[in-house]
Amino acid sequence: MISVQNLTKYFGDKTVVDDVSFDVQQGETLVLLGTSGSGKTTTLRMINRLLEPSSGAILINNENILNKPPEMLRRSMGYVLQNYGLFPHYTVAENIAVVPKLLKWSPEKIEERIAELLQKLQLPSELLNAYPSQLSGGQKQRVGVARALAADPPVLLMDEPFGALDPITRADIKNQFLHLDELKNKTIIFVTHDVQEAFELGDRICLMDHGKVVQAGKPLELLLHPASPFVKQFFDHQRLQLELRSVAIDDVWDELLAADNGSNADLNSDENLWAAMELLTGNATVIHVKKMHTGEVKQLQLPDIQNALIKIKYR
Repeated sequence: MISVQNLTKYFGDKTVVDDVSFDVQQGETLVLLGTSGSGKTTTLRMINRLLEPSSGAILINNENILNKPPEMLRRSMGYVLQNYGLFPHYTVAENIAVVPKLLKWSPEKIEERIAELLQKLQLPSELLNAYPSQLSGGQKQRVGVARALAADPPVLLMDEPFGALDPITRADIKNQFLHLDELKNKTIIFVTHDVQEAFELGDRICLMDHGKVVQAGKPLELLLHPASPFVKQFFDHQRLQLELRSVAIDDVWDELLAADNGSNADLNSDENLWAAMELLTGNATVIHVKKMHTGEVKQLQLPDIQNALIKIKYR
């Protein structure tokens, strides 16, 4: 759905984005991951023409974005910022309604859509007439997400959207984000410097350094088949946890033993090995896992997790 081709951006004599190329499939979440200064946010800003590329092309549905007026392009995609980006002199309702009003939706349709998004994002209706200065950080970020989703755009761009939140609020909103049905069919490009966040949210990761893409692929590919010493070192300090988060119990299902009939499930098989590990490092020595579409239940122990990782590494 999105094709970035040989994208380059200069600021004066400095190359900030250097010949970057990647594709994003419809309904996929691609994470641009890297340290500060790696070029990921500059790349994102060129996709909705907040910055113009020095060279290269960006295609959305095979159409070059330079062929469309910037304001029309931006109305077709949601944009969520780290610092919320809300208009301070607009109420919550007015902030969420910005793009639908530009698209000339009826007042009734706008009101209905705002109510729907407030419910989905767990925002109380009493906040409709509040101003951003009266909201908590978590509420501001939810309003920012609601505004980005208001016109139901097919593309969503997210620039470190949880970076300004405290850890507890961040975890709560991230969990909501993962389970929000509004996002199921969106094509998302998500910028972060947080490795755990990238692995939790991304279908694929595009790792950047000094303006270049150093490797792109599924999270487990980057862990098990690093393209360079830089890629390996980037993940080394969190490697075990990342591996456990990248492997679903489904991936090792055939290696597990059947549980006794009537066993209650502790987890579903689409959960990752990290979730199983958390249970097994508590009081449990055995947990039971259910395969959703068959109802079959198997048992899982710590040695099963260790063996699973070894087999996956040497496949």
